[in-house]
Amino acid sequence: MPALAGRNHSATAERPARQLTVANLLQQYAMDFVLKHPRQAVPQVQSTLAKLSLCRTAALGGRKLQCPSCDHQAIVYNSCGDRHCPRCRGAKRAEWLGKTEELVLPQVTYFQVVFTLPDLLSPLILGNRRATYALLMRTAWRALKEVLREEQGIEPAAMMVLHTWNQELDHHPHVHTLVAGGGPSLDGTRWINTRHPRQRRRKKPYLANNRRLQEKFKEHFCDGLKRLHRKGLIEFEPPVLPARDDEDRDEPDFSEWTDRLVQRDWNVFIEAPPENSQPEHMLKYLARYLTGGPIADGRLISHEKGEITFWARGKNKSAGNQPRRFTLPGVEFARRWAMHILPKGFTKTRCYGGYSCRHRADYLQRCRQLLRIVEPAAELASEPPLEDEPLDQPRACPHCQTEMICVASPLRPSWRDLFNKHATCPPWYQPSLSISRNASPRIRGPDSIGSSCSP
Repeated sequence: MPALAGRNHSATAERPARQLTVANLLQQYAMDFVLKHPRQAVPQVQSTLAKLSLCRTAALGGRKLQCPSCDHQAIVYNSCGDRHCPRCRGAKRAEWLGKTEELVLPQVTYFQVVFTLPDLLSPLILGNRRATYALLMRTAWRALKEVLREEQGIEPAAMMVLHTWNQELDHHPHVHTLVAGGGPSLDGTRWINTRHPRQRRRKKPYLANNRRLQEKFKEHFCDGLKRLHRKGLIEFEPPVLPARDDEDRDEPDFSEWTDRLVQRDWNVFIEAPPENSQPEHMLKYLARYLTGGPIADGRLISHEKGEITFWARGKNKSAGNQPRRFTLPGVEFARRWAMHILPKGFTKTRCYGGYSCRHRADYLQRCRQLLRIVEPAAELASEPPLEDEPLDQPRACPHCQTEMICVASPLRPSWRDLFNKHATCPPWYQPSLSISRNASPRIRGPDSIGSSCSP
């Protein structure tokens, strides 16, 4: 399992008295980012940044609370509810964690498998995110399913979460996968724990042949890229790869370019659970970055003279991979953060095999029967918290500590109405305008900017 990113005590000690937040930094540098990088400020990116700028402000309205004892009144502004917002969707993370914990069974060892794409693929993926992200998750599952069925003879199941960043906020697409170290046999008559095919007495937990899994993953992914390119579903001009001694430095066609990618090493990492660790720990780690973007407020250190410093682990893991200070200009910080805004409607967490929605209930029931686990008692479903209400919002009156009650709750205005109003719409938000790839945006006024509609 990953080295879970807990709060760094040194980071907390060195943070200034005034708390830095990612949301405030993005609000401050959104306009500069859109002006400097118009091609990357596509409508989806502008829309997300605009929602963040209005989150928990008077523009979105709110609920009016009143104390029944002293008549003290307060207004709790609505949140934007966008999944990328650092200040929202805590209830969604808690709901996802509650549902996902139902997949974890006692007496079973759980592994984390991380499928990572090479850096050479980043330009292609950034230009074709929806197709390539879906291909990444689909081919990772296909490789895992084939290896576990052929090598261990079990019916596999997996839960995957897509991450697109590293600690320095660079583009680094990879998938975290929760996989059980066992499962029903292919004929469904017995439970099989995964074990090394030759070292029967091996004490260290074992899932599958890592090398074989890596080869299958890159083979399926490159074949999928060729198929998408052949059907015209992705656009890309292959860059020149470093030439070998026996060939010229020429630019290959797409098929040849992907064939040469297969010859390189790809990173597939299988991690057994550390000692004294539970599967719920990894689920909580994944839930932390399910919504809210690639960096948490707790990693921020300072913001001085237009530069933002935060804690990040370096790419060189041989140096102990300890957190270090990492500084970016404010505009570059906003650009890297916006690079991880997912395409509209894209699902970043998916379940496959026995964990899929269609087969989950039957699969878990068969697992419990084979493991002789008593079925859990049905629990009364508690009412979920309001989506727009922050989880940490106090309800007590600041004067008499009496619980305040809601006396007015008007409907939140639609985004269409908000973005059409000059008073509430951010001055830089105009995604309907477009610019050519070779031209810079023309600023026709303080509230006008062009944007590119290409990925």
